[in-house]
Amino acid sequence: MVDHLVAVEEDVPSVVVEAGGGAGSKTNYNSVKEEVHKMKLCVTSSGQSLEDTVDPRFGRCQYFILVDSESMDFEAIQNPAMSAGGGAGTRAGQLVSEKGAQVVLTGNVGPNAFSTLQAAGLKIIVGLSGNTVSQAIDGFKSGQYEYVNDPSVGAHHGQS
Repeated sequence: MVDHLVAVEEDVPSVVVEAGGGAGSKTNYNSVKEEVHKMKLCVTSSGQSLEDTVDPRFGRCQYFILVDSESMDFEAIQNPAMSAGGGAGTRAGQLVSEKGAQVVLTGNVGPNAFSTLQAAGLKIIVGLSGNTVSQAIDGFKSGQYEYVNDPSVGAHHGQS
């Protein structure tokens, strides 16, 4: 259910919704604590709802779903960097950081996006392709995932 549209940036639609009741072998991980507390999560998504699938690309995903892990209220933001000629990972990372996310859940994250997110203090979880956004959040809340300490793919991996 969509409450209303909110303009986040010029020409970047955002939807705010209130809920009603692969990593490569070279990647280093840190465990996610099982204790779940209120956090702002960012999940890359192919659409605007919690039932859409996790987009496997961070910098060029279609949407970012920003979710309050406690209330499950969420906001869907179209990714303005999706079609960028270059710098998509950096631009996407800056947007997610500016929106106050604390943890990113995605399929893959390249070196530029990883550096931007890490510099902003965000934690990153990869390998979630094939899940719905809701399943990814449930997995996070149940402590199934591990944070990564390195990018999961090389530069320009998500470019078409």
